[in-house]
Formats: sequence, structure tokens, C-alpha cells
Amino acid sequence: MLDTLSCLERFAAATREHIDLSVRVMTAAPPRVQVRNRFSDNLTETVTCTERGAFITSWGYRLGTVDSVEDAAARLAYLMAALPA
Repeated sequence: MLDTLSCLERFAAATREHIDLSVRVMTAAPPRVQVRNRFSDNLTETVTCTERGAFITSWGYRLGTVDSVEDAAARLAYLMAALPA
């Protein structure tokens, strides 16, 4: 079985490479990553990881998989209008 918390921690680390985003890993069940654009009160997102290794937004959009964590994080940053560091 996939360790989803470990995958979310990797996703959070990759998401932190985008300077406009504030990132928090929430370990309570279900584990998730909360992301916020530092310059907007409205641009927030919660990301979970499925047992099959897909990163999913709170509204059901599939960002990518654990096979390409950096690409999934970049996709979220794009959706949240964030810049790379």
C-alpha cells in the first residue's frame, strides 16, 4: 500500500518551490496539504493523495501522480497564479 502521507510531504516540498504559495501538511485523517496564495484570501486549495498515487484537488481535479510530483506541484502553482522561486 502507498504511504500517502509521505507522498503528500514530497508534494508539499515541491509546492514550496513556488514563492507565492504558503503550504501546510495536515496529518489528521485524511492527510492533506493546504495551499494558499500569499497575495489572495480567495486562492486556496486542499490537495489529497489517493491510494493509487494521484494528487487530487478539493474540487476533484487530478493534478498528477507520485511518479511526477514536481509536475503536479507546478500544475497547482499555475492554477493558483504562483511564480517559481
